[in-house]
Amino acid sequence: MTITIYHNPKCGTSRNTLEMIRKSGLEPQVIEYLKSPPSRDALVDLIARMGIPVRDLLRQKGTPFEELELGEDKWSDDQLIDFMMEYPILINRPVVVSEKGVRLCRPSEKVIELLPEDIGSFTKEDGEVVSSGVSND
Repeated sequence: MTITIYHNPKCGTSRNTLEMIRKSGLEPQVIEYLKSPPSRDALVDLIARMGIPVRDLLRQKGTPFEELELGEDKWSDDQLIDFMMEYPILINRPVVVSEKGVRLCRPSEKVIELLPEDIGSFTKEDGEVVSSGVSND
């Protein structure tokens, strides 16, 4: 199985997600999206495959979200995607792509649904223990 993670190594959620993937026995393709952002077509495809509104992929914390007034309803989906292309930090992370689907893995344990193997239990950086046998949705 191939698996890809759009990753930010400075993000704890992203690091936890990456380690859960590795614990399943897979070595993912890691795309540091701040260094290598997806193309516009790829971003549109990821959003469509996740089945989420464009706005749900916008990250607010630590981004120009407020200064650009992206919380206002005046922006179309295309305009929001334009902002994400101009400022990749606005793309929430981590996004994981596997044969089982595409998900924004917030919280990080959402990645479990995309993995081929049960990972048992996993301890996050903050000490929280996650068990792949229990859904946290």
